[in-house]
Amino acid sequence: MARKLISSGSKFEAEIGYSRAVVDGKWVFVSGTTGFNYANMTISDDLVEQTEQCLKNIAAALKQANASMNDVVKATYVLTDASEFEKCFPALRKYFGKVRPAVIMYSAGLADPRIKIEIQVTARKSTKKTATKKPVRTPAKKKPVTKKSVRKKK
Repeated sequence: MARKLISSGSKFEAEIGYSRAVVDGKWVFVSGTTGFNYANMTISDDLVEQTEQCLKNIAAALKQANASMNDVVKATYVLTDASEFEKCFPALRKYFGKVRPAVIMYSAGLADPRIKIEIQVTARKSTKKTATKKPVRTPAKKKPVTKKSVRKKK
């Protein structure tokens, strides 16, 4: 399967030379995504609103890739102020609470001083479009007792 490039229409993609997402087989790699509203290139000053917009932007890119937030297996969060990360929890839980991808959070400076969070995800498209289920533990199987397995004492 050929690689497919996904664009959000952001001017930064052409200026910098990257894609919003790249589809390679069942894998979808979504670039670091900010809280800009790409329709009008505005960004809120509020971290929680930026987080919500980041996740909406990611969901839109995944949809273009025929995937969804339920397919996300890994997420990377970059915040300019690590002490504010807890404010993001409700939005992150809303989108990832059932999926529970592997994650890491970094604190670093970002390209634009207005940006407070950037989120990057990796997804693996599932063959079935079903909701994520909790892992099920199955008990160990016991061997059935048969005449051959029972030895008589003489």
